[in-house]
Amino acid sequence: MTDLHARPATRPARPAARTTAAGTGDAARWLLAALAVGVALVLQTTVGAELAWRGVGPDLVLLVVVAGGLARGARFGIVLGFVAGLLVDLAPPADHVAGRWALALLVVGYVAGRVRQDGPVGVAGSLATVAACSFLGTSVFALSGLVLADRAGDVPGLLTVVGVGVGWDLLAGVLVLPAMAWAFARLDPEGAPTR
Repeated sequence: MTDLHARPATRPARPAARTTAAGTGDAARWLLAALAVGVALVLQTTVGAELAWRGVGPDLVLLVVVAGGLARGARFGIVLGFVAGLLVDLAPPADHVAGRWALALLVVGYVAGRVRQDGPVGVAGSLATVAACSFLGTSVFALSGLVLADRAGDVPGLLTVVGVGVGWDLLAGVLVLPAMAWAFARLDPEGAPTR
C-alpha cells in the first residue's frame, strides 16, 4: 500500500532567482515610467490646457501608458495605466468622480500590452495602437461618466470629444512614442516583454 500523503522523494526545481541586475532594471523601468507620467501630467494640465480646442487637448499621460504597454507588455501596461489614471483623477483641476481615468487607462495599458505580445510593431502599428487606445480610453471615460451621471453631456457631443481627442493624441504620439520607446529600449536592450 502506498501512502497518498507521503512527500515525493524529490522536490520540483524552483525557478532561478532574479539577479541583482534584473532587479535593478525593473526598478529603473518603473522609475522611468513614474518620471514620464509625472512630466506628462504636468505638461497635460499646463501646456495641454492652453492648446485645448473645445476643452479637449492632447492626453500625454495616455500616450505614456501606451508606450509603456508597447515596450513592456500587458502586465506593465495595466499597472502603469491604473496608477497613472489615479494620478490624473486626483490632479487639479479634476472635476469628475475619481477612478474614471484609472479604469480607462488600465484598459488602455492592457490593450497596448496585448499588441506588444504579437511582436515588435512599426511606426504604422504604433500610431494605429495610439488611435485605438485613444478612442478606447476616451470612450471608457465618457461612458463611465454617462453611467455615473457625472457631468455627462449628450452622446453626439461625447463623440465629438472622442474624435478630437484621437486627433490630438495622434499628433502628440508622433513625438511622445519614439522618445518613450528609445528610453525604454535603453533600459532593456533585449526588448523582451514581461507577461
